[in-house]
Amino acid sequence: MHGIVSRDDAEPLARACFAPLARAPAPGPADLLQTLRTWLSRYGSRDRTAAALEIHRNTVRRRISRISDLLDTDLDDPDVRMELWFALHWLPGAGHSQAGNES
Repeated sequence: MHGIVSRDDAEPLARACFAPLARAPAPGPADLLQTLRTWLSRYGSRDRTAAALEIHRNTVRRRISRISDLLDTDLDDPDVRMELWFALHWLPGAGHSQAGNES
């Protein structure tokens, strides 16, 4: 996908995609994006995400629910997950290989 869409075109789309998170109160947008990135890279597993982030699994559940509400999207939909995965890669500073390389 990165070879098809230029970074110049993709970056504004990614920023727009996650703009609703910018208004998020604590834990804040950075923690929500980190949780989403980790959760997606672990195939939606709350337990594995919680272990990776060293937080309680219920905290992961609450954050994912909050992200879903703020983005007004269904995170159970695989198409939505795919779109968010690419958008996370297109955010400034994310890099193409940063997310998903953790096991």
